[in-house]
Amino acid sequence: MSTGLIVALIVIGAVVVIGAAALLTLRRRRGVGGRDLKRRFGPEYERTVARYDGDTRAAERELAERLERHGELRERPLEAERRRAYEQRWQAAQELFVDSPRDAVTEADRLLAEVAGARGFPDGGHYEEQVAALSVHHADHVHGYRRVHRIARAGVGADGQPEHAATEEMREAMVEARALFEDLVAPTRHDAGGSGDRRSSSHARHGRAHQPWGFTRHHAKGS
Repeated sequence: MSTGLIVALIVIGAVVVIGAAALLTLRRRRGVGGRDLKRRFGPEYERTVARYDGDTRAAERELAERLERHGELRERPLEAERRRAYEQRWQAAQELFVDSPRDAVTEADRLLAEVAGARGFPDGGHYEEQVAALSVHHADHVHGYRRVHRIARAGVGADGQPEHAATEEMREAMVEARALFEDLVAPTRHDAGGSGDRRSSSHARHGRAHQPWGFTRHHAKGS
């Protein structure tokens, strides 16, 4: 066999391999569009489409990019002692809500950023990227984090006065954010002392996440 023929065969083989890889990549990208993205992101899909004024292509492009960046993220184990400390801090924030709703929401925002970071998500100092990663793995509950963060970081209004959310709005934000918090601290099979996987634990606790706390909207003082 001549040298020229060998080189030609090698080139043809390389082209075939590259073509197959490109085709596989294209199929994978198509596979995370439309129905797959709706199923993966749930309510987050609808929110993203609404943010793009109904432009589903633009929304799906963003969601696919989030999935590509953060889809392979594996949450780090959380030690039982650290989990209990986080749960105690959340309970304290709920109790603080009675006297100071705004401070309670601020603490909830701070705590969610810290717990997410401990689990291996991007650091809380990079809020947008952290939320993007959380939306890939906790799409059902990530919006609660957005709500408390928006309230906690509210600035000054046009009249020069601090922008304050209504007490009821803050209460609803705390309740919704608690669902994400419980997802993040739920034991997994990889945690020390954990039993079962996150999904079963999360489902078992999901009902409690939306139950009233030890106070009602009438017990909380005004904002």
